[in-house]
Amino acid sequence: MKRLFAGTALALIAAGAAQAESHMQDVSACLITKTDTNPFFVKMREGAQQAAGELGIALNSYAGNVDGDHETQVDAIETCIANGASGILITASDTSAIVSAVQQARDAGLLVIALDTPLSPIDAADATFATDNFLAGELIGKWAAAKLGEEAANAKIAMLDLGVRQPSVDVLRDQGFLTGFGIDTKDPNKWGDEDDPRIVGNDVTAGNEEGGRTEMENLLSKDPEIKVVYNFNEPAAAGAYEALKAIGREKDLL
Repeated sequence: MKRLFAGTALALIAAGAAQAESHMQDVSACLITKTDTNPFFVKMREGAQQAAGELGIALNSYAGNVDGDHETQVDAIETCIANGASGILITASDTSAIVSAVQQARDAGLLVIALDTPLSPIDAADATFATDNFLAGELIGKWAAAKLGEEAANAKIAMLDLGVRQPSVDVLRDQGFLTGFGIDTKDPNKWGDEDDPRIVGNDVTAGNEEGGRTEMENLLSKDPEIKVVYNFNEPAAAGAYEALKAIGREKDLL
């Protein structure tokens, strides 16, 4: 799936360059991911590199230092513009703050395609290739509720989200999960305003293992009876698991 996103997006950049009568050997693209350590983005980069080789596109890759580091992503966009790239593929750390830099790239004639994370507004990019993140969260929430059965009505839930800036992918996954679990989400455009007593709290992990471990420990200190742990991604989940394992509870939670 990661290769499909990147490959399709690169094909669009190649097609756009062809329409502009560019020579294929002059076509270059930039891939800008949130980090270069998250396994998801590592595989995305590998897929993009393979697709770029098959299409004859020169691909330059950039990444934020940590999830949420949109300043480094802005610097990368400016570098891509200065280097005369034909297009940019980006998984934005901050879906709103990045928009002005994206507009500069589009004004300079670059095709900008959002991957995985829609920008806010979504039409700030020329195109978006992403999972239906709300649906993905909803399916997980439904599975968790079904797994718990009658216990779901009183199960305490820890919400480990991505970042305080609440990028779109973060909000969609969170709100989808709660909807699937059967919890009123209040304003669907943000997380954390729910008043359901089952939610112990929303803590942010920055999408990494250390954040997952620290925030899981924090929420357990608030309520040691947590039964369900919602995680935004795999690295945060790994950290949360370590926190639960440390107290012998890694096997009795969802």
